[in-house]
Amino acid sequence: MKYYLIAGEASGDLHASHLMAQLKARDSKAKFRYFGGDAMRAVGGTLVHHYKDLAYMGFVQVVKHLPEILRGRSECKQDIRKFAPDVLILVDYPGFNLNIAKWVKAKLPSVKVCYYISPKIWAWKEYRIKTILKNVDCMLSILPFEPEWYRQRGYEVHYVGNPTVDELAPLVAKPFDRDAFCEKHRINRNQSIIALLPGSRMAEIHDNLPKMLQAATTISCHQVIIAGAPALGPEFYEEIIRGHNMVPPVKLVFGETYDIVRAAEVAAVTSGTATLETAYLRCPEVVCYSFGGGKLVYKIMQFLLRKIKYVSLVNLVLDGSSKEHPLKEPVVKELLGYQMTVEAIHHELIRLLGDSAERRQMLSQYDKMAAILGTPGAPARAAEMIISLLKNNNPIQ
Repeated sequence: MKYYLIAGEASGDLHASHLMAQLKARDSKAKFRYFGGDAMRAVGGTLVHHYKDLAYMGFVQVVKHLPEILRGRSECKQDIRKFAPDVLILVDYPGFNLNIAKWVKAKLPSVKVCYYISPKIWAWKEYRIKTILKNVDCMLSILPFEPEWYRQRGYEVHYVGNPTVDELAPLVAKPFDRDAFCEKHRINRNQSIIALLPGSRMAEIHDNLPKMLQAATTISCHQVIIAGAPALGPEFYEEIIRGHNMVPPVKLVFGETYDIVRAAEVAAVTSGTATLETAYLRCPEVVCYSFGGGKLVYKIMQFLLRKIKYVSLVNLVLDGSSKEHPLKEPVVKELLGYQMTVEAIHHELIRLLGDSAERRQMLSQYDKMAAILGTPGAPARAAEMIISLLKNNNPIQ
C-alpha cells in the first residue's frame, strides 16, 4: 500500500513516525511519502517538505508567511496527485490538513482519508466538524474524552490510546541514572534542576523563553536547563540568552528532553504535548503561554475558548474523564497571556519545590492521569484500523 502522511510540528512528526513503523510491520510493501520531519525520515520513505518550513502559529505569523503556506499547500496537493496514495493520513495540524482532506475528496475520491490525532475542534472552531464529516473516512483519537464529544454530534470516533504512553512507558519502567546525566552535562548532582521547555516553534520560543529564564535564574541553588527544539540550532537560543542579559548557570541541551524532565525537580512548560509528557514523567510543572496584547487579547482568547475550562492537556484529561467528578480547580497552573509574568512563573516554581503539599497533590493527580490514558499500543491499534479501512474499503464504524 501507498501511504501519504502530513505532520506539521515536532510532536506530530514523532507520533507519525511510530505509526509508520507499525504500518511497516504489518505491510511489507508499504511505501511512504510525507510532509513531516526527521523522526519520520528515520523510518523510511520520502520526506517532501520539512515541517519547520511551514510551522507558523498565531494570526500574525500565519498572515506574515501566508505566501509560503499557500505555496506549500499547493505543492502538497500536486505531490499527492502524482504519488496517488491508497490512503492519506493526517496528523493534527487542522488549518493545513482539513484543506488537503477536502481537496483529496473532491479530486481523488478513491483515496481514503484518515485522521490520526484529532484536531482540537472541541476547544474552538467547532464548525470544522462539517468538513470532517464530509471528508474524513476514519478519525482516530488520542484523548479519552473526545469520542463522546464527537458522538454527541453524530460522528463515530475511535480512541486508540495515547502515543505519549507508548513513548514514555518504557522510560518510566526503568530506573533513571540522574548521576550519570549530571556528570554528562557537568552539573553538580547535589544541585536541583529547573527544566525549561519553551516550545518547538521560533515564535513561541521568542515569546516564552525570556520570561521563563528570568523567573528560573532568580531561584538560588538550582541549575537551569533549556530543552532545545530538534529543528532549531544553538545559535537561535544563545541569541535569546544574550539578548536578555542571562548569565550562567544556564545550559542548553538538545535531543534529551525526556532525560532533562526526569532529572528536574520542577519545570516551566509551554502549553502543548510537552505538558502531558512532563506529567507522565512525574515532574511538577507550571504551564506557560505568552502572547501579546495584554488583558484585552486575553479576554478575546478567553471568549473564543469559552467552551473549555482549561488549556493544558493535563487538566483537560483529568477534567474530562468523569462528568460526575470534574476538577474543582486546575491540577497544573496555567499562566496564559498577560498572566504569564516573571513574578507569576517564579511563584509557581517555588511553590512546587521541595516536599510541599502542592507538589504531593500534583504528583498524585499525575498518577490518576496516567491510569486514564490507558496502556501502551496506540500506534499499533491505529495501524490496525487504517489497514482494516483499506482492506474493507469502508469507513470504520
